[in-house]
Amino acid sequence: MIERNVLEMKLGYIRVSTVEQNEERQTRALLEKGVEKENLFIDKQSGKNAERAQLKALLAFCRKGDVVITESISRIARNTKDLLTIIEQLTNKGVDFISLKESIDTSTPQGKFMLTVFGALAELERENILERQREGIEIAKSEGKYKGRKPIDYDEAQMKALCKK
Repeated sequence: MIERNVLEMKLGYIRVSTVEQNEERQTRALLEKGVEKENLFIDKQSGKNAERAQLKALLAFCRKGDVVITESISRIARNTKDLLTIIEQLTNKGVDFISLKESIDTSTPQGKFMLTVFGALAELERENILERQREGIEIAKSEGKYKGRKPIDYDEAQMKALCKK
């Protein structure tokens, strides 16, 4: 557990989508902005929802006067609703939010407005990615290159046992 030495802290949130991805680029950006290494909260999972251990830990840890800094709003949330809910939780605690990539600072009225706009754009981009993925799968299917998941072979006894559960 991180000990609090001062009343106001810079806290960093980092997220990469998979365990294999490297968070070093985000880490360096936050350290350059004055976040101390022990004040970094790092998740290695998809941002499709807010059920992430380190995000929850960050939200529980932060206190009035703290500032949460992230490299991009897409690291915090991939949909507008989750983003605004998280920011509302921070605001209710008296915590400001800064996104480096989008130059958003919720301590200003302009920053709060831009957060909403960029949140909607991040959600649109995620939807576009999913649509391109679906289109690619359909093309691969039509060319016989994609057949979906392999069916699971069950014998008759296994099927009866599964149906009884």
